[in-house]
Amino acid sequence: MKRRLRLPAAVLTVLAMSVLLTLSQLSFGMTGKAAAAMGFHVSNGRLLDANGNDFVMRGINHAHTWYPNETDSLADIKATGANTVRVVLSSGDLWNRNDTADVASVVENCEHNKLVCVLEVHDTIGYPEKSGAVPLSRAVDYWNSVKSALTGEEDHVLINLGNEPFGNTGYEAWTEDISNAIQRMRDLGFQHTLIADAPNWGQDWTYTMRDNAASVFQADPLRNTVFSVHMYGVFDTATKVRNYLNHFVDAGLPIMVGEFGHRHSDGDPAEDAVMATAESLGLGYIGWSWSGNSGGVEYLDMVRDFDPNQLTPWGERIINGPNGIRETSEESSVY
Repeated sequence: MKRRLRLPAAVLTVLAMSVLLTLSQLSFGMTGKAAAAMGFHVSNGRLLDANGNDFVMRGINHAHTWYPNETDSLADIKATGANTVRVVLSSGDLWNRNDTADVASVVENCEHNKLVCVLEVHDTIGYPEKSGAVPLSRAVDYWNSVKSALTGEEDHVLINLGNEPFGNTGYEAWTEDISNAIQRMRDLGFQHTLIADAPNWGQDWTYTMRDNAASVFQADPLRNTVFSVHMYGVFDTATKVRNYLNHFVDAGLPIMVGEFGHRHSDGDPAEDAVMATAESLGLGYIGWSWSGNSGGVEYLDMVRDFDPNQLTPWGERIINGPNGIRETSEESSVY
């Protein structure tokens, strides 16, 4: 008959503590890996990459949905020193739909060129003011339809829910609609960092996003939403630029400039202030746009006819100028 070994109580206590410590260490390791697997995430008002390092976007918008054959543009954009590209997609409501295979190709192209990929669906622009534009709920439908191209890409893909989702009418619904869109994306299983564009054609002159950003951020169960303002004629002085961006920083809320230019039909943007303020506050900016503009705003092209050897004055300014992309961009540590 075997005798049972009876250990002193003190020894049992030490063994129990050792087991608990080991389990705690394993749990911490698993949690760290899980967090990394989630990809980009927000912490204390800052955007961090999948390795937990601070990431500041220095990027360029690219009109992929209108120029789907200009696939070399991402490599050309990378050559400017940019660490991010914001890619225009369409749900098929205003322009030709970018299907799952096309989105997957864009994502692969971004990764190949070591660019953080901000994908946006453009068909929400100026809703309901713009004829044919669609609500944010329709944008969520689109993201769900191409979900298979996005799942597992959270370490280098961010989802910009809908471009400039309200014009200058109906914008009062922005807070509820963007909150609902975020919650629905999470219910559908999207783990990505989400980007919420401001209303008023992205410029938030009514301060609807500024004054409601905190509640929208709380509406995201993952607390992984970044706010994006577009700075054109509304932001025509350095004071306006600084006041707006500092409001978010002071509130501990993540903010970026998702579009801006050096000229526009609605006024003269303070582009130097946008770039200098973003650099001083450590905030991201993405200039509009690489090439292909029309309808009287061709001056917003950074290069002529998608030729990287033909920089325009705007391209020279944002790429090679003070506080520009080449001077301030740092590649994400995920690459």
